[in-house]
Amino acid sequence: MSKPAYLILETGRIFEGKFFGAERDTIGEIVFTTGMTGYLETLTDSSYFGQIILQTFPLIGNYGIISSDFENFENSSGQTGASAYIVKSWCEEPSNFRSEGNLDTFLKSKNITGLYGIDTREVAKIIRETGVMNAKITDNINNIDFEEIKNYKITNAIKNVSCENISQFVGARIARPQADGRTANGRPYKVVLIDYGMKESIKQKILNKNCDVWVVPYNTTAEKIKNINPDGIILSDGPGDPADESNLEIINNLKEIIKLNIPVFGICLGHQLLALANNFKTQKLKYGHRGANQPVRDLHTGRIYITSQNHGYEVAAESIDKNIAELWFENVNDKTCEGIEYINAAVFSSQFHPDDCDGSHGTGFLFGRFIDSMEKRRNI
Repeated sequence: MSKPAYLILETGRIFEGKFFGAERDTIGEIVFTTGMTGYLETLTDSSYFGQIILQTFPLIGNYGIISSDFENFENSSGQTGASAYIVKSWCEEPSNFRSEGNLDTFLKSKNITGLYGIDTREVAKIIRETGVMNAKITDNINNIDFEEIKNYKITNAIKNVSCENISQFVGARIARPQADGRTANGRPYKVVLIDYGMKESIKQKILNKNCDVWVVPYNTTAEKIKNINPDGIILSDGPGDPADESNLEIINNLKEIIKLNIPVFGICLGHQLLALANNFKTQKLKYGHRGANQPVRDLHTGRIYITSQNHGYEVAAESIDKNIAELWFENVNDKTCEGIEYINAAVFSSQFHPDDCDGSHGTGFLFGRFIDSMEKRRNI
């Protein structure tokens, strides 16, 4: 029988529910995601490090646990990311031929606190109106220490989720048509993927495009990257405040990496860190963008894409130096910056996730853009 547990918001609101998963006290920054599917990708996304995830969709877990869908990079610290997981209800008997178990068992195996049976829509409305806040999940509501909850802060996020060693991966070889009708395998591109808490699907996406990938830790220097001699560099997604003091070394290193004149593609946190390296500014959003249904407009074409996103910070559009870069994509709902194209350099970035792993499709062309920039560099 499930044990009673409580969600305590730093504002003082208390919601009663029941434990599932790991039955332990947990404090974190509570955020909501609007995805109807993709809960496995969400739970294994390192970008949620230090956060309590609340799902607005009422039933979660109906297709079970599928390890091949996990987003944790195999050479990372192994942290799932989320501190806790909150749902209205969870499916105890999933139905899927790929399923390897249920949500409760998975959360227990990862020591993640679970809470169900509360009004998740009501909590989401509070976050939308008040903004992201801290919260605690506990089975004891006597003598609540609200100062402890309010003072919680996510620290050293990237360091905690990045890999420790360089790993090399051989990608798929793509046959290219020749003028005489024959096909030939082009020389593979060499890509350095800097791991700030990367999703596995980003690595897989680029491996499928005739690329060999060197996944490197967050603090890999420009000199080490230069010695690898890559055709291109991808800055991955990841957790935390991009402007946190602990990231100063990363930002300064990116300034040196840019000077290598190698094509660069920044994704999510990588997009934000790249902006900071160019002396633009970032700022916290009221409640962030999380889910697979975020509308984004391409300012060059006017086309709108439905994208997957997971972030609580944005690049301040007004801080972009027009002599260095220009706004490329914007969020349809709140007009925030969703992508930047840099002038006179093969460098661009997107706030959204173009890897299309959890249901949204249509922005994978950015990987093609990255391939094109590497090809042009080769032909110079």
